Amino acid sequence: MTDTPQPWHPIGLALATGDARSDLIAGAAALVVGLALGWLAHSAAGRYGLGRQRAFFGLPQGSECVLVTHRDTTAASQWSIPRHDALALLCLSSVVERCGAHAEVAPHDTGLQGFGARTEFCIGDPLTHRRLAAHLANLLPGVAVHPGDEAGADRATFTIGGTDYRMEPGAVEYVLLARLTAGGGDRPVFLAAGQRPVTHRAAVRHLVRQHTRLVRRRGGDGSFCVLLKVVNSQAYGADVVELVADVTKAALAPSEPKGHRAA
Repeated sequence: MTDTPQPWHPIGLALATGDARSDLIAGAAALVVGLALGWLAHSAAGRYGLGRQRAFFGLPQGSECVLVTHRDTTAASQWSIPRHDALALLCLSSVVERCGAHAEVAPHDTGLQGFGARTEFCIGDPLTHRRLAAHLANLLPGVAVHPGDEAGADRATFTIGGTDYRMEPGAVEYVLLARLTAGGGDRPVFLAAGQRPVTHRAAVRHLVRQHTRLVRRRGGDGSFCVLLKVVNSQAYGADVVELVADVTKAALAPSEPKGHRAA
């Protein structure tokens, strides 16, 4: 006995087609809802990240900050910024723009107001950068920067916590990166004090790229001071940076009279 084929029934076909269409609509709706929820979660995470960045840099929406740098004394114009400092300022400008703040660029030897009223980024060589030297003396008394002898030996050597950090130009160079809060306001001062111009740029790049990690180092008032080492700048420029130590405690304390060479 053979099976008799079932006749084609238009009503049954319509029901099957309707079920498939319902499944398709339900799937599309679930996809739309999932995409919307994902977008909302991503937007919330972005707002949270931006809020943390604004808090760390002291740059709320519409706020003002000042970028203090060297003058290029070899330039023919009245005021020109050295190359590495200019590149460091470009790196900072991306942060300022993302936070919705506004920046003023000022030379180090121009009279500026005290610190704390607006965020300040102070970048340069502490032996020739007047404002940076003043900040180190007032805010980081535990850091000594040596001018070197008449021949220039040991120039820009840092002494921190009794240890000397001497540079080997092009091979090993050091830079201090600090976030400090002091003065009459609550806006931070960022310092990038290096032994050579390339180190200033390296410190700023480290600050911008690693600010989320640096947040974890903050103390009760958000202040920190870390020592970075720029490795083989003659080959790699400002790209290879190593964290030597968190020197916040030693830098905030009175300076040691003598030091020993870093290992």
